[in-house]
Amino acid sequence: MDAQPLLDPLRALCASMPPVAAMAVSLDRFDGTCLHASAPLSANVNDKGSAFGGSLTALMTLAGWALMTLRLRQAGLDAEVYVADSSVRYRAPLLHDLHAQAWLAPEADWDEVVSVFARRGKARASLQARICLPEGGVAAELSGRYVALSKG
Repeated sequence: MDAQPLLDPLRALCASMPPVAAMAVSLDRFDGTCLHASAPLSANVNDKGSAFGGSLTALMTLAGWALMTLRLRQAGLDAEVYVADSSVRYRAPLLHDLHAQAWLAPEADWDEVVSVFARRGKARASLQARICLPEGGVAAELSGRYVALSKG
């Protein structure tokens, strides 16, 4: 199943969450591997004129959530997805709009995640995310474990 049409319901869900709406988050696209999300600096600026650290973390966390939700829906599975834990590294101040990418960690496998969820009604996946600087380099990066549980 093509993943692009599945982005619209996720966009609507994001718009319904007050903190996400306040950040003006956009789920931009899914390229088959990475989910791309963005947010304007103007809605996420700190006292130094750079991106607020909490916004960097929130956008990366949300991108991971959206990716796992999207991949399960792409397989015809509906799940409640939660971040179980994460680790964030802030590498450099970001003075521009926030652009995040999230992808499955190299040691994980989507087919296995989907298969486990289909059999057990729950699954875990390790995901990674980053926000890059426009001139190259990384502003922040996240490693996280996400959990999917059956609805109901």
